[in-house]
Amino acid sequence: MADDGSLERFRRTGRIVVVGASLAGLSAAETLREKGFAGTLTMVGDEPHEPYDRPPLSKQVLLGRSPADHTTLPRRRAVDAEWRLGVPASGLDLGSRRVRLADGDELEYDRVLIATGVRARPWPQESEAALDGVLVLRTREDAAALQRRLDDRPGRVLVIGAGFTGCEIASACRERGLPVTVAERGSTPLVGALGGVVGEVAAELHREHGVDLRCEVMVTQLEGDSAGCVRAAHLSDGSTVNTDLVVVCLGATRNTEWLAGSGLAAGPRGIACDAGCRAFDVRGIVTDDVYVAGDVARSPHALFGYQFLSLEHWGNAVSQAETAAHNILSESADRRPHLWVPAFWSSQFGVNIKSVGVPSMGTEIMITQGSRAERSFTAVYGHRGRIIAAVTLDQSRWLQFYQQLIESAAPFPPKFPTVDRRSEESHPMPADFPDPSVPTHGPTVTLSGYSPADRRITFTPAGH
Repeated sequence: MADDGSLERFRRTGRIVVVGASLAGLSAAETLREKGFAGTLTMVGDEPHEPYDRPPLSKQVLLGRSPADHTTLPRRRAVDAEWRLGVPASGLDLGSRRVRLADGDELEYDRVLIATGVRARPWPQESEAALDGVLVLRTREDAAALQRRLDDRPGRVLVIGAGFTGCEIASACRERGLPVTVAERGSTPLVGALGGVVGEVAAELHREHGVDLRCEVMVTQLEGDSAGCVRAAHLSDGSTVNTDLVVVCLGATRNTEWLAGSGLAAGPRGIACDAGCRAFDVRGIVTDDVYVAGDVARSPHALFGYQFLSLEHWGNAVSQAETAAHNILSESADRRPHLWVPAFWSSQFGVNIKSVGVPSMGTEIMITQGSRAERSFTAVYGHRGRIIAAVTLDQSRWLQFYQQLIESAAPFPPKFPTVDRRSEESHPMPADFPDPSVPTHGPTVTLSGYSPADRRITFTPAGH
């Protein structure tokens, strides 16, 4: 913005397009209106629904405690927007400042916020993925379809992938009394997100609750019958699991394909942006009128060495969207960085698992309160001599304390006598994360490098 006058004109008459009508998009829209934006606001969403809450889909909905269509997000305030729902964005023209839609329409903007999020990664073999009874879980429709299948009492459910979503689905199946097998490529459930030390506790929880847990195996083939219904899965160890319902939980794919050719630094890892949520172009130069928020964003974080982080977190989506909205309406001197400390929670087999920080950056771990044997403990992660994260099982009261230590770069191992003497594990040990080159299912924080551009650029001199 050139001066205060142009900023005020933008606040009164500007055009903002928000691409992505989910949690981050709605949070941004509400914040824009709260901060006095009176111009035109357009919300674009590929789903036909107004923004809804996704965490209940793998919890309350699968347990039959809430219908999938009762998950609409509450509104803090009216956003007075034009809603373009059920029509995905198909392109972005930075030069003419236009968002192209799949129905052929184009939306002009002065500022655009991209919050297109992620989608469930499907089973890679298309013919097998098309079998009746092979499902994923991401959308409201996915949850409703899976709930109906569980209501039909399948003979056995196979969950492929033991990240957070896969574990929550397995927990819901067992709570409903359904036989369930979980196949995980890693050494334990949650190993990519929390490491093997905590993952071993998760494995014990699965087995104690009757889950047929198969780790360090891959599903090599899904087999259907003559009617096109899934009937079995073949595993890499030579075994076969007979099943009539398969839930594929292989992580998420960021919704960036529509930005191909746009000139933004967008790819499979997300859209790179600066700490103020402004998108980078493919040359690593920050843009002035394109902002990013939510699961699709890759942003540097000062607390974690300015490592680019992609965060699939509810709280991050809200906080980053609010920061982006603030900066869209602010002069340079008034803009602020997005410094939300990653936090996550999950409920499985009656145990609440919560984390703060970035566990997957940790190289060491220490049990500082409680005991793994009692399934009630606090684990602290260390990286290069400082506390980088903490995870609790049924001990969430400690999280705020450790968040303050993370924010202050406190030393690891902790230097204070807080260890609960029920634990005999009050010493650092390897956190036991897998080789990052080996895929595991379900990290909620992806460390995605330091460069805002994911590919090499060749510059051609003018006239050639």
